[in-house]
Amino acid sequence: MVKEDLLYSETHEWVKVDGDEAYIGLSHYAQHELGDIVFVELPDEGDDVTCGEPFGSVEAVKAVEDILSPVSGEVIKVNTDLDEKPELINQSPYENGWLIKVKLTDTDELTKLMSAKDYQEMLEG
Repeated sequence: MVKEDLLYSETHEWVKVDGDEAYIGLSHYAQHELGDIVFVELPDEGDDVTCGEPFGSVEAVKAVEDILSPVSGEVIKVNTDLDEKPELINQSPYENGWLIKVKLTDTDELTKLMSAKDYQEMLEG
């Protein structure tokens, strides 16, 4: 399932842009491939994230994977619900399972992300 109104990275993170802010999460494909997510490590509010660099990790039954930031910015909100319920990423990757919200520092980075159509084509590859 690929949501139309989002942008996607090649490493399967999604971005929902709202002005100069953006929510970031893991795509349905990513959570499906990982399997049951049992732990999430995220940055703190006020931390900076850099495009292409890890900002946290997810631990699933199968593996532990870094989460790479698809954009650069300052973390302004963290989904603390995931501390107690990391499975929200599996159950609702695009709604309740979002990871962080950032204030974008370079909106030009958004042009490097894929549209839903391009992401779907990559998955079907």
